[in-house]
Amino acid sequence: MPQPKSRKIAILGYRSVGKSSLTIQFVEGQFVDSYDPTIENTSVTHDGTACLVYAFTKMITVNGQEYHLQLVDTAGQDEYSIFPQTYSIDINGYILVYSVTSNKSFEVVKVIHEKLLDMVGKVQVPIMLVGNKKDLHMERVITCEEGKALAESWSAAFMESSAKENQTAVEVFKRIILEAERFEGGAPQGRSSCSLM
Repeated sequence: MPQPKSRKIAILGYRSVGKSSLTIQFVEGQFVDSYDPTIENTSVTHDGTACLVYAFTKMITVNGQEYHLQLVDTAGQDEYSIFPQTYSIDINGYILVYSVTSNKSFEVVKVIHEKLLDMVGKVQVPIMLVGNKKDLHMERVITCEEGKALAESWSAAFMESSAKENQTAVEVFKRIILEAERFEGGAPQGRSSCSLM
């Protein structure tokens, strides 16, 4: 078996889109005993405001390779948030989350993407766009096609998820690992999915 690889993934998005729910479903959904929540130091942004960063760790195997994941789950950003520099240090991939029930979160995720590219100074970084809360059919305002089109405009992977369903939560994190590997020249590109599981 190859040596485990360490990967650091940051989860970004507007308030209440389900970033923590998705992370905790992934981390605790199967391995409650191996979960080690540590609240890291509060980061201070350039404008002097504090921003909470939660770190989770989890082992996962993707395509026969074991990964030691460090998940940086950030407190919600809005369009005026200034990214702390810690969001770009040693990060291997980014999961940008919006809620399919919120136009505001969809607009904010576009701003977060722009700020992210400004901060990392690259046009292309491993990014996965996630439309969360797909189980709330009656409240949906963002179509799967809109999410997919936005991800395609960024050359990012895309899927919809529901933090209530463990299966899609795990799939989100597997896909971002594959994206990060693809950027390093390792794995084939995954397809965007709008399938309603």
